[in-house]
Amino acid sequence: MMPACSVPRSLQRVALLVTLALALPACAEHYDDHPAAAAFIDQLVAEDGFDRETLEGLFARAERQESILEAIARPAEKTRPWHEYRDIFLTDRRIDEGIAFLAEHRDTLAAAEAESGVPAPVIAAVLGVETYYGRITGSYAVIDALSTLAFDYPPRAPFFRRELRHFLLLAREQGLDPASLEGSYAGAMGYGQFMPSSYRSYAVDFDGDGLADIRNNPADAIGSVANYLARHGWRPGEPVASRATLAAPVPADWFDESLDAERTVAELAAGGLVAARDLSADAPALALALQGEDGPEYWVGLPNFYVITRYNHSALYAMAVYQLSERLRDGAGA
Repeated sequence: MMPACSVPRSLQRVALLVTLALALPACAEHYDDHPAAAAFIDQLVAEDGFDRETLEGLFARAERQESILEAIARPAEKTRPWHEYRDIFLTDRRIDEGIAFLAEHRDTLAAAEAESGVPAPVIAAVLGVETYYGRITGSYAVIDALSTLAFDYPPRAPFFRRELRHFLLLAREQGLDPASLEGSYAGAMGYGQFMPSSYRSYAVDFDGDGLADIRNNPADAIGSVANYLARHGWRPGEPVASRATLAAPVPADWFDESLDAERTVAELAAGGLVAARDLSADAPALALALQGEDGPEYWVGLPNFYVITRYNHSALYAMAVYQLSERLRDGAGA
């Protein structure tokens, strides 16, 4: 073996450079020379009239974020059983802060409920589950999040490219700097964590100041969540869900997680899943089996439960919103 002192200086320099390179953090990956980003820019210029130079500068600064790819691969509603997921959201602190939010924004919530038919505790619960009532709205640069998922996440790249387009259109419409906006790892923004397409479609200027701002304005956020649920079919005055018991073995495929109300309350009861509260026999319903600490919990979900899943396509999410809303209603005496 050659003694270290006899290694040629050129090789010593190479070894030193390699050691330094390994010790330094990897350079950030940007999207200025990404083929898919280049094609995307071409589309935006041709179809939406964006300035090419402005877009090229924006994507030259957008960074690929590995943490975003890791986060989207393990969302809590897909990796945790119900009893663990529930414990994230039904905490004393979140309930107490929700009751305070209901009191602070009582008039705005009452106006939103009167206009949309969505109960104030449900509106508040959505905001509570999403962002702790606007306190935690996400710290990722939205341009980084959506670029990473649009160009480096093949399973849902078409969806996130559409959202990236909506994001850039939204920023242009509202006169915002797209490089300055922050949100979740998936690119959702504001109190209610609207994706850009939902922001453009469902956000409302609820306080009449001329701008639908769900990032900084709680009144607009309240009105926008109510509008979203109403436009997805909320049924005023109807319940959301009911605990149920098994009076007979129920076919396993009834709990297929499709979230579609394919049967009626009467059909579920005839098959063995009996709601614990009086419900309209002909109401559309879905069967739910959630993993509790001591075994499965059985529930009957109703049309308003399905509406909540349009916000996030997860039975666990909808159940967390529902149960938090019940705690807030009871705590506030609503």
